[in-house]
Amino acid sequence: MPAQRKYLALDLGAESGRGMLGRFNGKKLTIEEVHRFPNVPVKVLDHIYWDVLAIFANLKQATGNAVARAGGIDSIAVDTWGVDYALLARDGSLLGSPYHYRDSRTDGIMDKVFSVVPRREIFQLTGIQFIQLNTLFQLYAMVLEKSPLLDAADRLLMMPDLLNYLFTGRMVDEYTDGTTSQLMDPRDGRWVKPLFDKLGIPFRIVPDVIMPGERIANLRADIASETGAGPVPVVAVGSHDTASAVAAVPAEGKSGWCYISCGTWSLMGIEAPKPIINDKTLDYNFTNEGGVGGTIRFLKNIMGLWPVQECKREWAKQGEDLGYAEITEMAAQARPMQCFVDCNSTVFLAPGRMPERIVDFCRKTGQTPPQSKGEIVRCALESLVLTYRRALAALEDVSGGRIDVIHVVGGGTQNRLLCQLAADACNRTVIAGPVEATAIGNALMQAVALGDLKSTADLRDVVRNSFSPERYEPKNTAGWDEAYAKLQKICD
Repeated sequence: MPAQRKYLALDLGAESGRGMLGRFNGKKLTIEEVHRFPNVPVKVLDHIYWDVLAIFANLKQATGNAVARAGGIDSIAVDTWGVDYALLARDGSLLGSPYHYRDSRTDGIMDKVFSVVPRREIFQLTGIQFIQLNTLFQLYAMVLEKSPLLDAADRLLMMPDLLNYLFTGRMVDEYTDGTTSQLMDPRDGRWVKPLFDKLGIPFRIVPDVIMPGERIANLRADIASETGAGPVPVVAVGSHDTASAVAAVPAEGKSGWCYISCGTWSLMGIEAPKPIINDKTLDYNFTNEGGVGGTIRFLKNIMGLWPVQECKREWAKQGEDLGYAEITEMAAQARPMQCFVDCNSTVFLAPGRMPERIVDFCRKTGQTPPQSKGEIVRCALESLVLTYRRALAALEDVSGGRIDVIHVVGGGTQNRLLCQLAADACNRTVIAGPVEATAIGNALMQAVALGDLKSTADLRDVVRNSFSPERYEPKNTAGWDEAYAKLQKICD
């Protein structure tokens, strides 16, 4: 490889997007932000959509910025959240704006699907956790609505695949994000045609599937010229952002550890060599999503820091624009273990009025509700780490072995209170970092695609050589058993 490679990781989250420029000398990776922008959904006529044209304009700007900063780049890759999709017409044009996964049209949809295809059958076919926002349920809502867009659609592209298409003109589905749809078999990476047929979803719309580490195509000529990048390759990485984040977990060995990719959502799981699809994992409502390097991300989707983010937004609307550091300090000073919420309750799924909904939940479950902002955030954080403990117990049950170390990666690692609470509540060592795991995993999978690294094992060696995580040991473990029992009762 050349003395230095330059990879552009385009990383889109539910709150913001950014372009991250990775520079790799064969041993160490450095990463810097070249563009950041808010990713704000738009509400129109009672529905919530993603502003995909604004997103793509910002990704092009990020590309131009990276070229200007580095004097050129060697490759580009996109990662985003999962489950959401776009529909395209036969001529390749976009049929409407993509729905946001928090749109209310899927409220109550799961029972309607189960009346057609039993829950157990869907799980046996796909191995995916049941959440109403999954692509399967979104598409069935369109079937029930007799959506003309679905009738007109020639192709379905998941969000990262849509952006890759806009960059290259090639329509394909990348495996890791495709598995989040609950319409793909993670065992072989094929779309499950019987599910489409039984639910009346047109099977003609699915694209071919490619694996992470493959080249998709070079940049379209117009974009290569507009951004100054030239005809560089666009690469399929772990295009589901969690797949890229897990690739960058600085773990050693194949067992004894689990990961939490922590941001708006917390995704907690283990790396498995093949899907774990049985009645026990169905009962636990775990998911089997595609990973890089032929692995499976066996994990649990947990609401994550969304309630805290929503509280911050609500208080800003009321004239108190508090920073996350200030909010976290309020929580640190609040009384511990006073009340808890079920982080995975659909009560907290939609945006708006989050502080009020947390208080109402506590009151309705017979608890003394939080009074101050600090108490509300403390309730959310403690509930979250107890939910981690719940998922940890299930992971150990399914895997048959003890998990001694929890690797936390992503933006949530900046919340030191959360990391310490997780160590205390789970009574396990927590290793936090790297913060930019998703962009790092994205960039280093580009290195694999270009032949600069041979494997994901080499990738993790680079992560350990390049970034220093922070270690948290359990300190204040008293009271957590009682708190855990209380949360179990609330959730069950």
